[in-house]
Amino acid sequence: MTLKQLPPSERPRERLFAVGPEHLSPAELLAIILRTGAAGQTAVQVAQHLLADGEKQGGHPLLYLLKASAAELAACRGVGRAKAAQIKAALELGRRLGEVGPRERVRINGPADVAALVMEEMRHLEQEQFRVILLDTKNQVLGVESVSTGTLNTTLVHPREIFKLAIRRVANAIILVHNHPSGDPTPSPEDRQITKDLMAAGQLLGIDVHDHVIIGDRRYFSLREGRGVAGTKRCRRL
Repeated sequence: MTLKQLPPSERPRERLFAVGPEHLSPAELLAIILRTGAAGQTAVQVAQHLLADGEKQGGHPLLYLLKASAAELAACRGVGRAKAAQIKAALELGRRLGEVGPRERVRINGPADVAALVMEEMRHLEQEQFRVILLDTKNQVLGVESVSTGTLNTTLVHPREIFKLAIRRVANAIILVHNHPSGDPTPSPEDRQITKDLMAAGQLLGIDVHDHVIIGDRRYFSLREGRGVAGTKRCRRL
């Protein structure tokens, strides 16, 4: 049976217009991206098989789509190069949308705002990545810059690289951010030492280091406040 043979109320595209995309299942949304099925399979069935294959890899099936290469998706049954390209293109648009956001209009009032800004992207990273959030005099975000990527357990950070970015963007203050791929944001002794070193360097340069926030999986830890918090809230938009 093809999708055209289904009643209109059961076709993903028609359902999206009728009830909205938020009410469709992941398989239905993916079927809309795929557009067509394969031999003996509807687009929904291909989507279901693809998500099931992802679940077998461990973790959430949508994360599999995000992390798998286009070639890996193309090798899945019923997908092929064209459909794999469509999937990766849709995911990349979503990722870029998350990056664009309202950065120039976000004010950071505390670590919860930091987590809301970067959590959804950084909690999925498989390696530690150290970033710096650049702030103006009103604590509005000028930009978020990646400084270094290390192994699963170590991120190499040099004060020169961090403050060069801050000076270039004429930042009044910065916030340090990095992720723990384990999902546990508890700071290590190295994390604490890096924070002390960078705060001291910032004092010499007249650039305040407001905080160092460690991102876990739906959890974060503020070294400024000395505590961890579960969950995030929305950023305040000006």
